[in-house]
Amino acid sequence: MLLWGTLIAVVCLAGSFLLGRYPEPYLTPISALWDNEMARNVLLHLRLPRILAAFLLGMTLSAAGAVFQMIFRNPLVEAGLLGVSQGAAFGASLAIVALGGRTATIQICAALFAFAGLGSSAFLARRIRLGDWVLRLILAGIAVSALYTAGAGFLKYLADPLRQLPDITFWLLGGLWGITWLDIIQIIPVVGPCLAILHLMRWRLNLLAMEDETSFSLTSSAGRERFVMLLAAVAATAAVVSKAGQIGWVGLIVPHMARRIVGSDAQWTVPVSMLFGGCFVLLCDDLARTLLTGEIPLGILTSFVGAALFLVLLMRRDIRVRA
Repeated sequence: MLLWGTLIAVVCLAGSFLLGRYPEPYLTPISALWDNEMARNVLLHLRLPRILAAFLLGMTLSAAGAVFQMIFRNPLVEAGLLGVSQGAAFGASLAIVALGGRTATIQICAALFAFAGLGSSAFLARRIRLGDWVLRLILAGIAVSALYTAGAGFLKYLADPLRQLPDITFWLLGGLWGITWLDIIQIIPVVGPCLAILHLMRWRLNLLAMEDETSFSLTSSAGRERFVMLLAAVAATAAVVSKAGQIGWVGLIVPHMARRIVGSDAQWTVPVSMLFGGCFVLLCDDLARTLLTGEIPLGILTSFVGAALFLVLLMRRDIRVRA
């Protein structure tokens, strides 16, 4: 399955490179690379970094979703439910309204509040007395997400309607229209090592997904390993979200699809989720930039397609999960 997933990913990347509205609608001939200087600049300096960013975005959100779902033993957990995405949105809005709105400031604030979102959810979950750990985490994540959403809404109310409010709105919708090679260079040093950690430690996820007493009886470093994997997942998510804005449903739906195909063993679920997630976001971004003359925000498409696929998975009972 990994071989097939890799081949599919290569085909998606190559096809996306030749898909666009310039110099010809929908399909760019490969000869444009040496026949048309402007087309070459578009392909190499605008389209290629965007394609790579979309694939990295999908890989990161999917891998983080798979890790969150296994560590917290909750198939409905993803970055949005734990307050990570909402925290990043609040941080970006705060940077735009109160800190000048420079790109670097937006990215730093989004990353810091993404960490704060996860930390707040975990802290509150340990203080809630109702139900088991899974229920407490869901309740805490809902509360933290609502607080950050309310805070972002208040900042939108305070924002200048001509300068700041459009920036906040477009960031919250999510999109990759401004991605350049500089953005790729900035996120690779964070996303690369974090994804490598998640991939190399995926063998431990099956153990870390057990009850605390069971995992502690098998290894004394379970708590430390959980912390390392969560830190890597949130750091990678914060890095890509700070560039792309809020992109929903990827971290929820893709790990479900991966488990339906390869089973619940983390040694297969995590890498397959990465490949499928990269292809999913890449195809959604292809639709976003080619379907209409004006660009569709990526967050809208991922939410629409992800929700539709989720409903299909919920209603179908004939798909066998391989253990």
